[in-house]
Amino acid sequence: MKNTLRVVLLVFISFGIYFLLDTLYFKALRTLLYEWSNQIGISHIATYAISGIPLFLGTLFISRKTSVFKSLDLDKSAIRGFVFALICTLPMFIGFAFVFNFESDISINTILISVVAAGFFEELFFRGFLFGQLFKNTKLGFIPAVFFGAVYFGLLHLYQSTDLGELTGIFLVTFLGGILFAWVYVEWNYNIWLPIFLHLLMNLTWELFAVSHNALGGVYANVFRLLTIAFIIILTIVYKKQNGLKLEVNRRTVWMKGGIG
Repeated sequence: MKNTLRVVLLVFISFGIYFLLDTLYFKALRTLLYEWSNQIGISHIATYAISGIPLFLGTLFISRKTSVFKSLDLDKSAIRGFVFALICTLPMFIGFAFVFNFESDISINTILISVVAAGFFEELFFRGFLFGQLFKNTKLGFIPAVFFGAVYFGLLHLYQSTDLGELTGIFLVTFLGGILFAWVYVEWNYNIWLPIFLHLLMNLTWELFAVSHNALGGVYANVFRLLTIAFIIILTIVYKKQNGLKLEVNRRTVWMKGGIG
């Protein structure tokens, strides 16, 4: 129990410092880096990396003898993550190609900011650190470990609208998306590259076909997104069954789990 308390404190202290610095200095630091580089996309990625230092240090203190790279599961197969994500997002790529217009003048900065940076760092920070360190290193079950990160992930996207109905939809979509990405991360042996590439490719479809100005989307957008979600769930269950593996998230691990003190 002492270890659980120690990890929980380290996670929330680290994330609290990250949140404070990110809120106060992200834009200023990005502007400074942009003045040096004259590349807004690269500056955005660099700012994300710098703002994550409290989380990297927190991971170091939690894992102790294990490298930050390994503790955040970046040592897992990126190829497997990409292939899985590509297969699962085919309904969105194909469906959107039929019902939306291709955005031929999309900029490299849009790709770097809305696709690469968002997909990589949001999954690394929210799933790899905030959820992963709690679920892997404490007795907390899936729901308590994922809840705070999923809520904050949902709140993070509320800047996209001022309409109450849209805000509710945006929150629910991103909140549930955070839970889904965490579940995939766990069930594929903590391979952080799966949620990274899922997030990245789903965002890419949104940008390539100018689907919507926010994460909620319309009817067609959500039909094909639901097909992608179905692919994710079905392929994960098939993978577990074919390899004779039990689901990691089950009734014994939903709320609390034993074995880790």
